[in-house]
Amino acid sequence: MKNNINQKTYIQGLRSFKDTLPKNIKKVFNKKGHAYSEILNNWKYFVGEKISKISFPISLKPGAKNTPGTLFVNVIRGNEIDLEYKKNFFIEKINGYFGYKIINALHIKTSNKIIEESDKLVKNFSNKAKEKLKKNLDTIDNKNLRKSLSKLINSIK
Repeated sequence: MKNNINQKTYIQGLRSFKDTLPKNIKKVFNKKGHAYSEILNNWKYFVGEKISKISFPISLKPGAKNTPGTLFVNVIRGNEIDLEYKKNFFIEKINGYFGYKIINALHIKTSNKIIEESDKLVKNFSNKAKEKLKKNLDTIDNKNLRKSLSKLINSIK
């Protein structure tokens, strides 16, 4: 008798990129550090130029045991309705970008002014995420995989 509990079926043999990664790298990606960095870098693409001027993602709280998390967004007071109206569309667009369901909720926090140093935060977080990923590369035994992942990390803007 076979143990088929952990087997997954894939359409035409295709798998998600996340499923092909080693366990050590999956743990890092699952902490959503990379995801938050990508959301920061592509915020204007996800929500459009108009809404990106009045809002900014503050944090990404991961769900328990690889379940989708919650994205917290800072919005200038008085513009909450613009983001709230298209919230589900933005969630779908972000999840589509990653290829799997990374967030299931978007919580809006209001403030009197938008964070002016958002560019600094994006750059700093990206560098921190890169360093964290580079440290975990040493745990990978396969040289080719380590080299490829190193190139991938270096290509992150």
